[in-house]
Amino acid sequence: MIQGKTLRDAIISGANNISTQKIAVDELNVFPVPDGDTGTNMSMTINAAARELALLPDNTPIGEVAGTAASALLRGARGNSGVILSLLFRGFSKALKGKTEADGADIAEALSKGVAAAYKAVMKPTEGTILTVAREAGEKAVEVSAQNKNEVEIFELICQQANETLNRTPEMLPVLKKAGVVDAGGKGFCVIFEGMLSVIRDGKMIPAPDQRTAAAQPSGNAAGNMSRNAAGQVDEEITFTYCTEFIVLKQPEIQANSVKLRAYLESIGDCVVVVDDESIIKVHVHTDNPGKAISGGLKNGMLTNIKIENMRLQHEDQKASVAAQAAKEKYVPVDESVKYGFVSVCAGDGVAQLFTDLGVNAIVSGGQTMNPSTDDILHAIHSVPAKTVIVLPNNKNIIMAAEQAINLADRRVIVLPTKTIPQGLAAMFAFNEMTTPEENQREMCRAAERVGTGQLTFAARDSEYDGYQIKKDEILALENGKVAFVEKDLVKAGVKLIRNLVKKDSSFVTIITGADATEAQANQIVEAVRPKLGQEIDITVVDGGQPVYYFIIYVE
Repeated sequence: MIQGKTLRDAIISGANNISTQKIAVDELNVFPVPDGDTGTNMSMTINAAARELALLPDNTPIGEVAGTAASALLRGARGNSGVILSLLFRGFSKALKGKTEADGADIAEALSKGVAAAYKAVMKPTEGTILTVAREAGEKAVEVSAQNKNEVEIFELICQQANETLNRTPEMLPVLKKAGVVDAGGKGFCVIFEGMLSVIRDGKMIPAPDQRTAAAQPSGNAAGNMSRNAAGQVDEEITFTYCTEFIVLKQPEIQANSVKLRAYLESIGDCVVVVDDESIIKVHVHTDNPGKAISGGLKNGMLTNIKIENMRLQHEDQKASVAAQAAKEKYVPVDESVKYGFVSVCAGDGVAQLFTDLGVNAIVSGGQTMNPSTDDILHAIHSVPAKTVIVLPNNKNIIMAAEQAINLADRRVIVLPTKTIPQGLAAMFAFNEMTTPEENQREMCRAAERVGTGQLTFAARDSEYDGYQIKKDEILALENGKVAFVEKDLVKAGVKLIRNLVKKDSSFVTIITGADATEAQANQIVEAVRPKLGQEIDITVVDGGQPVYYFIIYVE
């Protein structure tokens, strides 16, 4: 039988496993836009549960463990994959409620209930994704558990079936087959459940990435790319001030000795990582004397990639940032005199200002590649005192997380399914304070659907997508979310994309510049496209400052 302690440790182990492998899962994303974040979203989602579970004592009943995990996962859910993961674990909460322990049949039922909830939440379930992987694993577990209730064998069966289904996902989704990958969300599911199996079968918890020994760290070129965020490693107490990193380039005339170097560094600091191969020694140490660490390194060869960070200042900045965010999102009770309020998700100071100017009360920072959690959106909702709060996700991968906040909020919440920044802006233009929430919802959705959205970004990887042979770093033009063409020149791409989006009844074009584009480039686009559009169409350039996209183009 599985006790509460075992399930607690198993979920933490699963969280550690996906944290370790999140980059590999991210890279399975087939869409060439730099949005490979499935592994990251699933990792951040389940780690929200791991943090809560770590506080539970060993004698906590399994039903309470499952409930704690489900609640934390729901609030921490990021992206569609994170929301689906949270729904799968909600099944565990329902099936194990009130139980002190569970057998294999209970686990099979728990997974099946989670799958049912996930399918119900997705408007148009797509087979060949995490949904299929979880469903077939759950179905197999239920089938076998009728005769065999052994929890270890059932969990092994879940992992086995999940991997078998995962390997068939390219046959279910042609886009996966073309890219030569399996489904990223399905892979994340397998990674998490394999981490759980390690505890349930072997009693071994997969260690968190920062708990692994130096022997497990990459070497050679991989070691050269290894990086750490010192502030992320510090909670309350900082023993040494400086996070010091460098690479020693071994030289024939110097006898390098990584063992002695490690011993020396351990005498002047802690968190020592020393990894070497035939040509380099990668060094990481926390110390009050970075100069001494560097001197010790110089005795072993030439140094490169030297980095010194003051962790105390980083930690203070981090605490100040958290405090500022908490103050900004302070809970505000409903004011019966305030009929409507708005929350918008967006990235870039200029884009945020556009929404603020249109009446948005709270901005949640996020978008492509950085999906906010349900809890982030919920805090923003609770900072708006209105009786009805309208949420604009402005990204297809944020809509589900926003919808999870509806039942958690203590006021009425309407989530509009806006998939782009222009759709969100168009929805705000259509708002009418004098009409009912239901009427506003209809009209704002209609306005969002009418707007044309263009986005110019870069290809994050070589790929074949929608019939296009795409090379890494080429300019990608997206028309209403779909790849329209590939270009090498940013200005030419902007001109062509605008001409594609403009229709006979279009009256204005807004070009929102990103952090990696210039006003001069935007003006070149305007000059080139103006003669082709005529004077009857207004063209405006706005500094958005958004990441990922060079330009966002809004046509209506």
